[in-house]
Amino acid sequence: MFKEIPLKRPTTPLLDGITAPADLRNLDEEQLTELATQLREYLLYTVGRTGGHFGAGLGVVELTLALHYVYNTPDDRLVWDVGHQCYPHKIITGRREQMHTMRMADGLAGFPKRAESEYDTFGVGHSSTSISAALGMALAARQKGEDRRTVAVIGDGAMTAGMAFEAINHAAHCRADMLVVLNDNQMSISKNEGGLNTYFSKIWASKVYNNIRSGGKEILAKLPGNPKELVGRLEEYMKGMVAPATLFEELGFNYIGPIDGHDLDVLVPTIRNMRELEGPQLLHIITRKGKGFEPAEKDPIGYHAITKIEPSPVQPKAVKKPKGPKYQKVFGDWLCDTATVDQRLVGITPAMCEGSGMVEFAERFSDRYYDVAIAEQHALTLAAGMACEGLKPVVAIYSTFLQRAYDQLIHDIALQDLDVTFGIDRAGLVGEDGPTHAGAFDLSYLRCIPNMVVMAPSDENETRQLLYTGYCYSGPAAIRYPRGTGPGALIEREMRELPIGKGTIKREGKNIALLNFGTLLPAAIAAADRLDASVADMRFVKPLDEALILELADQHDLLVTLEENAIAGGAGSAVNEFLQASGRNNAVLNLGLPDEFTDHGKHETMLAACGLDADGIFASIARLLDESNQVLAVKT
Repeated sequence: MFKEIPLKRPTTPLLDGITAPADLRNLDEEQLTELATQLREYLLYTVGRTGGHFGAGLGVVELTLALHYVYNTPDDRLVWDVGHQCYPHKIITGRREQMHTMRMADGLAGFPKRAESEYDTFGVGHSSTSISAALGMALAARQKGEDRRTVAVIGDGAMTAGMAFEAINHAAHCRADMLVVLNDNQMSISKNEGGLNTYFSKIWASKVYNNIRSGGKEILAKLPGNPKELVGRLEEYMKGMVAPATLFEELGFNYIGPIDGHDLDVLVPTIRNMRELEGPQLLHIITRKGKGFEPAEKDPIGYHAITKIEPSPVQPKAVKKPKGPKYQKVFGDWLCDTATVDQRLVGITPAMCEGSGMVEFAERFSDRYYDVAIAEQHALTLAAGMACEGLKPVVAIYSTFLQRAYDQLIHDIALQDLDVTFGIDRAGLVGEDGPTHAGAFDLSYLRCIPNMVVMAPSDENETRQLLYTGYCYSGPAAIRYPRGTGPGALIEREMRELPIGKGTIKREGKNIALLNFGTLLPAAIAAADRLDASVADMRFVKPLDEALILELADQHDLLVTLEENAIAGGAGSAVNEFLQASGRNNAVLNLGLPDEFTDHGKHETMLAACGLDADGIFASIARLLDESNQVLAVKT
């Protein structure tokens, strides 16, 4: 059991000899336990150097080794769900010496990525996709006549999503040759139950048992009457007495487990036997998140991910100005304050309590808090049902996850003009988590929906006030805000309902007007100071402040729109459409995220690469004016 993260590279002679899974398969099975220890220690060391996802990877060290040891990867396909747990997989698939670049610009991605390695068979980041993807691969192998196997590894949290069960149902219907590993880290195995379940799992996975089973079915099929149904029921009831098999058996999977996912002496032979079985198989393993690192085992939520661990500096660093609260805390405080004065408020989240800042609300208002697990579609329609009965649902959801419930947003909420408020977290770029988690499209996909009010606050206080404004609005309203801290605005405790569709002027200038949507306002003002330009904090993407846009168009030659959202279809497009409909012929420059997926890195570095920092905004405007042969008066 490790109690500290090593600051020096550990000695790992067995691991150092693994440059690919083929090397792993050359080891004796008895060596895997020592290899697991070395892999776990090396994982602690590398994540300590870079930061990143932590507990999930520690929990699947033995499973990772067992799967690559038994299956002929990459010819056999291995699909991970979500991908938080992929670090051990990356270490033994040829990327060990690149782990120090994890989640850095031009370095390894924090999730499986097809462009990075042939062993990353499917790019992930969102949950509950693994079974569908693996099924597609298994059916493709069947259609192409290829002799290879497919494995999907999915956690018990991801298994709560409807998509996982849709895939299970289809896999059973197709009788696909595939293995689903259910990695259950919410339970502990007691000594007696563990031994009993391991005993039966060995039996059910063994060739002897399965030969008897298949042979018996052939004999019974020749007998008169229907003894086959009786024997099948007896087998089902026997399994149901010692394992939670009934659900998966009824869905058409052969269920094995649960077994200890950290016991390689059980795990390897079980997986080896199951690889040879035909049809859809499900192996249920019990693991411990953060396994082998004592602090993470005691606090799996706190150690889901860690920041880079810095060694003690030789010289003390300069004292930094304390940062203000994160936007997630601003949301959580507003939620609690509003719930205190309005009994109708209910809070809903699809498994993002901690990330969305709802911990205090969940504790103080437990009777009005609903964590629906990883089920975004259900979260929205649940909110719709509550709104129909006069409650005031507030849905806290990441921008990238709201995409998964788009039909429910349109059909179940907006179409019926229901009173649901959305706190849209992680809007814009999200730094090291990369494009799978970026909220790059919400302004585009929200503003085209009738009845929606869409807000983009520029700082912490405006976020609080617009959350209140959206809550007071009788209809669907979305307030989008980024990950992390803001510019440090003074947060007013008193909540004010701001006028819908009204922006405000932040700086008076000449010739050029910057129309800012969201938290790029400090960069906009910094660029405007160099250009002597006007700056408007637009606040609302829908409805637009049309009067303010016309005023700016009449007083300025060039309008520049700014948003941390895709340019295509975003807030800038809304301004273009309005100006064209109004017959205005001002020059317009739309600045936002380019038409590509922006790779992972530091948030400020990514903004600069997209031209959305102060220098980039200035440079884009200067370039446009230079190309137009206009004279640019710049303040020095």
